[in-house]
Amino acid sequence: MTSFLDISTTTPEDLRVMIDTARAMKDARNGRPKGAPDDDLPLAGMMVALIFEKPSTRTRVSFDVGVRQMGGQTMVLSGKEMQLGHGETIADTARVLSRYVDLIMIRTFEEATLLEMAEYASVPVINGLTNRTHPCQIMADIMTYEEHRGPIAGRKVVWSGDGNNVCASFLQAAGQFGFDLTFTGPPTLDPEREWIDFARSKGVTVEIERDPAKAVAGADLVVTDTWVSMHDPESAKERRHNQLRPYQVNEELMAKAKPDALFMHCLPAHRNDEATSAVMDGPHSVIFDEAENRLHAQKAVMRWCLGK
Repeated sequence: MTSFLDISTTTPEDLRVMIDTARAMKDARNGRPKGAPDDDLPLAGMMVALIFEKPSTRTRVSFDVGVRQMGGQTMVLSGKEMQLGHGETIADTARVLSRYVDLIMIRTFEEATLLEMAEYASVPVINGLTNRTHPCQIMADIMTYEEHRGPIAGRKVVWSGDGNNVCASFLQAAGQFGFDLTFTGPPTLDPEREWIDFARSKGVTVEIERDPAKAVAGADLVVTDTWVSMHDPESAKERRHNQLRPYQVNEELMAKAKPDALFMHCLPAHRNDEATSAVMDGPHSVIFDEAENRLHAQKAVMRWCLGK
């Protein structure tokens, strides 16, 4: 039994296996209807619990469809329905769910909830997102980049905006996949020092550059995310916009990256805030390939967790 809790806690070798598996599974489905099953049905007879304390579109749909394509069944549960951590301890919930299901995916607020679930569950647990990290998204992003441009090792990735949970997982991935990362954003929203140090400890270059034009020079990939996350208070909205407006990814900024640079955004996006529609719908953008690949990457993660 192996849980997928973070990119930093998974070996580079296993991460590469998952990426390669995801690409092979995607290729094998070429031309099939979305609801058609995979040939090998690796999750046949299995039940997967999908727990959502946070709202979701891509995570919910991609995991649900992925389990069904692999022959399994899903049980979608909301934290409110379960009174997760309120009416019953997370540890007891984990023990009970383990009697009913073969795999648990949880999308939650506090990292402590994920870790307690994994500690007490006797089945694998997958991090579908916490306030601190979002590893499934970055697995899809790595897959997407390599589909379009080949190996990401040695490339320059630039994160523009808020050093949030998605940025944290990108820093972890920089260390594990061997690419350099430059963060450009206001100092009050820098990514966690732990993840900067983690990436640097693996021998890659991590830089902080306050001037976004300088940051994106020579970039192979430019990434951003919403300026206000779903766990941020409403009072933060105007302050965040004022801080982050200079870091908007627009056509002028993308023109300073390499001519063949890609643009990514994990979605949902606030168009013309963190990125303009001209960039999101433009020739550099692979945001919808990125969204699709959540399905294939997560199928590979589930297979890895279950030894399938």
